[in-house]
This record gives sequence, C-alpha cells and structure tokens, in this order.
Amino acid sequence: MKQRKVNWTKLDNASKYFPAVANNKDTKVFRLACELYEDVDPQVLQESLDLTVESFPLYKSVLRRGFFWYYFEFSDIRPTVELESTPLCAPLYMKDRRNLLIRVSYYNKRINLEIFHGLTDGAGVVWFMENLIYHYMTIKYRERFEGKIPPLNPRASISQKMDDSFGKNYSDDIKKQNGEKKKRVWAFQIKGSRNDENRTKLIEGSMSVKSVLALAHDHNTTLTIFLTSLLFYSIYKEMPVNKRKKLVVLSVPINLRQYYESKTARNFFSTMTISYDFKNNSSDFNEIIKSVGEEFKRKLTKEELDKQLKHFMSLEKNLLARIVPLSLKDFVLRIADKLNDRKITSSISNIGKIVLFDEFEEYIKQFSVCVSARRPLITLCSYGDNLVISFTSPFEETDIQKTFFQFLSEKGVEIQITSNL
Repeated sequence: MKQRKVNWTKLDNASKYFPAVANNKDTKVFRLACELYEDVDPQVLQESLDLTVESFPLYKSVLRRGFFWYYFEFSDIRPTVELESTPLCAPLYMKDRRNLLIRVSYYNKRINLEIFHGLTDGAGVVWFMENLIYHYMTIKYRERFEGKIPPLNPRASISQKMDDSFGKNYSDDIKKQNGEKKKRVWAFQIKGSRNDENRTKLIEGSMSVKSVLALAHDHNTTLTIFLTSLLFYSIYKEMPVNKRKKLVVLSVPINLRQYYESKTARNFFSTMTISYDFKNNSSDFNEIIKSVGEEFKRKLTKEELDKQLKHFMSLEKNLLARIVPLSLKDFVLRIADKLNDRKITSSISNIGKIVLFDEFEEYIKQFSVCVSARRPLITLCSYGDNLVISFTSPFEETDIQKTFFQFLSEKGVEIQITSNL
C-alpha cells in the first residue's frame, strides 16, 4: 500500500521563538475584532471563513515538534465558527495537541479573529480579516451588492503568501555593525496585582482619527510618535519617585513589508526599542516627542533593518544551534526571553489603517486589535475615522491607562471607553 505523503513546512525566523515561550501568563495570541451595526449571522460567518481559509492554506496547519525544530503540518481540520466562550486571547498552541492556531468567534455584533503569533503577525491577520469581512458582506448582503462590488483582489499568489521572507531577504553581504558592545541596562518594570486566573484585562478607547492626528500635527509629529510619547509620559506620571532613575524602554514592532519586497501572509516583522531617561532629561511632553522622533528617524532606516535581519538569521544558520535538540533550544530561548524581558518596560504596536470597500461602511462600526500581555501595553488600529487604542494588562491596576486617556480627553478628544472586566 502506498504511504500518504505528509505536507509540512518550516517555521520562519520569528515563528521559532513563540512556541518556546508561550505559556498561560502570556499565550502569544492576538485578536483582531470587527464590530458591526447588526448582530452577526453565524451561518454566513462560517461560509465566509470556509472561503477565506482556502486562500490562506498555512492557516489550516497544526504545529508539531520535531527533534531539532518545530514545523507546520498541513491538516484537513476545518476551522469552525463558535459563540465566544473563552477568555480574551486564550491559549491556541498547546504542546502535543493537534489543533489549529486560529479561532473565529462571535458575540452579538462582534466578530473575533484570534491567531497564535507563531503563525503570522499583525499585517497577516489584517489581510485575513479583510478577506473574511469581504466574504461576509458579499454573502450577507448579496442582493444589495450585486454588480456593485468588484471581485476580491487576491494581492498575492498562494506561494507568495507562503514565502519565508526572512530567508528570502537575508544576505551575507550586509556589513556587520562595528563599535563597542552595548552595556546591558535593566529597564523600569511595571508592577501590579495579577488578575485572577491570569486573565488579560482589556481597556479600549474609541475616538476620532482626525482629532488625534490634529493633536499630533500641533506637535509637528506623526500619530505613532505622538502616541508613543504619550505612553512614555503616562508611565512616568505613575512611576514611584525612587524608580525614576531607571530608563523607560518601549518595544515598537516594525512591519518589514514596508522596506523589503514581500507579500507573505506569515511573520515578517522586526522590533526596535525606544528609550527615555527621565533622570537626566526633561519630563516635558514636547521634549519627549522630540527625543522619540529622533530615535524613530535613526532606527527606521534600511541599513539598520538590514543589520537586524542579518543578526536574526545568523543565529538560525549557526551550525551549533541547528544540531542542538529542540528541548535544549526551548530552554535557552526561555532564559533569553526572561533576560530580554528585564530590558523592556512596555510596548506599542500600530497595525495601521484597515481598508475595505466604501460600500461596507454603513455595516461596520470599527475594528480593534489586542494581544496577550505580560505587562501593560498598547495596540491600535483604525477604520475610517474610528481609531481604537487598546490597553491589555495582566494587572488589576489601571493608573497608566487612566493617565493616557485623560491626557487625550483634556486636549478635547472625545473618547468612548469600554472594558472586558
């Protein structure tokens, strides 16, 4: 009898990290939600999911453990829509369980798409959601949109979506960075009382994009730099006085598709760290904006990103690292993750503007994005003139969140606050 061939694919460079460090305190799951003006039709949503997943075959994979590496194994498991019943960003990857790494659920007017970060990044999940909502709208309102909505633009072939863009854009020609070895600095750590059962607390602020952009322009900066500076300021205002000598360090993800030729639906991102020294610098908000803007300009260059890409890939291509058993790799990654954790205070991730056909606007209120969190952090996205800023935190305390939103409110921004707890 002929043996059935098993289809599998390697994890990309970034994906190798997530299975090793995911746990109940930080599941490495993120959620993109779409809020409609009408209740969700689960049957239409299931039909839409069936169509969407066929364009993203990797998302039907399960994560398996080999002796040396993790790998994705293609499965015939059908992702099914369910009524929301699990906590926010509940685990998706569970060791030795053969299950999909995506979860699609609904509750009243909200559609939730949750994905394990080992499968894709923010750009990938936005692409999947845009496809899902396109199918939902054109099925649910088929008669209204007949002949008015163009066919869905695939934007990329299946093989392009499956690309490992880390390996594809890696080059040995990139020069190694010279200079002194950076001194290890432990950043200020936000402390608090943990939520029961490690649940993630979500506080979302919905507001006008134009109103926040106007504030950013008043300070001669971009929306992302403005909000990053505001997060620095909010953390500073809630720091104990005797801790203000420590650096505040924020991690900021970078979508590498903006700098390299890539149409992958897998992970293709990097991160940069932005720091501010309140001990030796002014706590004036304008000074923070100036410093943050300079760091963004210095670090968001192709040359800097090339160096970072080479660093990541050199670790993967190291012969010793390749022959070490997976159990030992995982142990080393968990230790490295704990050490790296001490160098970060918080993070802010802007996944950008979600774009759909104008005809859908009367049915869609807004989108929001959030992630599992081991510390208070921010994620944000926009749709039309709706900007949603989401704070997730493992702690009961909400002082930083209050300071952040209060600052915007006092500047005249109207904010609708919602929470899951």
